[in-house]
Amino acid sequence: MAALYDDAPARALAVYAHPDDPEISCGATLARWAAAGAEVHVLVLTRGEKGSHDPAADLAELAARRTTEMAASGRVLGLAGREQLGVDDGELANSLAVRERIVSVIRSVRPDVVVCPDPTAVIFGDTYFNHADHRVAGWATLDAVSPAAGNPHYFPSAGPPHPVGVVLLSGTLDPNVWVDVTSSLGTKVDALLCHTSQLDGSEELFRDVLRNRAEAEGRAAGVRYAEGFRRLTLSG
Repeated sequence: MAALYDDAPARALAVYAHPDDPEISCGATLARWAAAGAEVHVLVLTRGEKGSHDPAADLAELAARRTTEMAASGRVLGLAGREQLGVDDGELANSLAVRERIVSVIRSVRPDVVVCPDPTAVIFGDTYFNHADHRVAGWATLDAVSPAAGNPHYFPSAGPPHPVGVVLLSGTLDPNVWVDVTSSLGTKVDALLCHTSQLDGSEELFRDVLRNRAEAEGRAAGVRYAEGFRRLTLSG
């Protein structure tokens, strides 16, 4: 029988590469937790300025627009906080500086659960592979969570150490827990629709894709709609 992850954490932090990645990957889960009273924070690592196929796009203007879209989406989800690291798209690296920033946010938020991409999930079928920014976001977050965030000798100026108990990896090929998002899928869709720069008039198709994906995960979990994760339970 599928394992349902039912309890909302007191505090959660989601770390992703691009401005709309948290919504796409785990937006319904974040919305469910926020509605249950959890303090939910999001850290986005890049500017999102290359999120356009228009060769004439003003990249600074697009980055500013995407930051505004993030704020609107965060209000829909009910986030307690949202930060942006501001690395250029395609230039994200699992560097000392990036890990230190992630550790600083972890130690500030002090989450019970961290959510991030599964960096080991690369090739999905024969039509998609997970590109570098997503993979790097996952590895950098994992490396920031353990051993760094809970160890006082890593980045001592980033605040008092905080061990994270649970990591949920989204976009995984090996889910072992599912969150029932039947009550919050609509909020996820509404939050994603705030990212108007990425829609290109395809709102209804977008709704269908999200619903179909949640239905498939729901079948695996034995509920109507779900989001699946690979849960890592850490010992400290």
